[in-house]
Amino acid sequence: MRNIGIKPIFTQPEYYKISSIAFEYKMLKGFFCLPKRIIFASIKKIIEMNLQQTIEHIWDNRELLQNEDSQKAIREVVSKLDIGELRVAEPTENGWQVNEWVKKAVVMYFPIQKMETIEVGPFEFHDKIPLKKNYAEKGVRVVPHAIAREGAYVASGVIMMPSYVNIGAYVDSGTMVDTWATVGSCAQIGKNVHLSGGVGIGGVLEPLQAAPVIIEDDVFVGSRCIVVEGVHVEKEAVLGANVVLTASTKIIDVTGDEPVEIKGRVPARSVVIPGSYTKKFPAGEYQVPCALIIGKRKESTDKKTSLNDALRDNNVAV
Repeated sequence: MRNIGIKPIFTQPEYYKISSIAFEYKMLKGFFCLPKRIIFASIKKIIEMNLQQTIEHIWDNRELLQNEDSQKAIREVVSKLDIGELRVAEPTENGWQVNEWVKKAVVMYFPIQKMETIEVGPFEFHDKIPLKKNYAEKGVRVVPHAIAREGAYVASGVIMMPSYVNIGAYVDSGTMVDTWATVGSCAQIGKNVHLSGGVGIGGVLEPLQAAPVIIEDDVFVGSRCIVVEGVHVEKEAVLGANVVLTASTKIIDVTGDEPVEIKGRVPARSVVIPGSYTKKFPAGEYQVPCALIIGKRKESTDKKTSLNDALRDNNVAV
C-alpha cells in the first residue's frame, strides 16, 4: 500500500492503553446497568474481602495488634457483628459456612481492649467489652438483668429474660432466651427458637473451638439442656429437658428396627430425650449418657401446634 504521508494518531503502546481504558469503561458502564441490589452486594463483597485479608494478616503477625489501623479493622468487624452485617457462620445453598476470619477478629478484640468500669444504674461492672444498648430502637424486649455484649447481634422481636448473650453470637427474630439461659460466643441461633430456662449454648472462645454451635429455625430446647462443641441442631428439632450434646455424644435414632448412631448433628424435626448406653471399662460395665431420637415432629405451617403434638405424642418433658 502506498504511503501517502499520514502519520498514525497514536503509537502502538498508546493505542493499546486507550483500548484497555475503553474496555474497562465499557465493563464498568455495564456493571452499573445491573440492578442496584446486585451492585451493592458486589461492592459489599469486595469490601469484606479486603477486610478479611487485613484480619488474616494481623492474625499471622500479632505484633500488628499495636498498630492503630489494625485495631480499627478489628473493631470494624465487631461493629458489623453487632448489627448483623457479618456472621461467624451463615447458611448458604451448600449448607452452613463458617467464616474463620470473623472468629479470629473476635479473638483479637480482647487484647486490644482496655478494662473499664461500666455503670448501669446502681450496678457496676468492670470488663473489656461494652454492653449492648438501644434495645427499644432495635425492637428487642429485655427483662432486667438480661445482658448482651457489644458484638452480639440480637434481632427485632427477640425476648431476653434474665439471660446472657456473648460477643459474636447471632440471635434471630422471634427467639425467646429464657431465664438463666446463656448463648455462648459466636453461637448461631435461628428464628423463633425457644431456649428454655437454664439452657447452656456453648461458645468458641474458651477453649478455642473450630465451629460454633448452630441452632436452626423453630427449634425448641428444653430446660437445662447443654449444647456445646459445635453441635448442629437442624430446623424444628425438639430437645427434651436435660439433653446434653457435645461433639462426642452419641445421638441414637431408635425409631426404626435398628439403632442409627449420629454424632455432632440433630436431624431436622427430631424429638430427642436423654438416654444412656452400656460401656465396658476396666472396672466393669457402666452406663454412659447419650441422646435418643424417639420420634419426629410433623411438618406443619403451624409450628406451635406441631410442637405441642410432638411433646404430647412422645411424652417429652421440657
